[in-house]
Amino acid sequence: MLSFMLWLVLLFLCWPLALLALVLYPLAWLVLLPFRLIGIGVEGVFELLRAIVMLPARILGGSPR
Repeated sequence: MLSFMLWLVLLFLCWPLALLALVLYPLAWLVLLPFRLIGIGVEGVFELLRAIVMLPARILGGSPR
């Protein structure tokens, strides 16, 4: 019986948090989306620079990782 009462208290206290998370998660995703796009662009630039720096070694016969 005590276990059931604890579940009811948990349900009563946590449903507002669950609804808040359900509403705020898409908003947070939209706010963070530009940072993810910038991260993808920066990662691409670093990969290009790495490829340019490693090109002479690969031409001379170095093995890629």
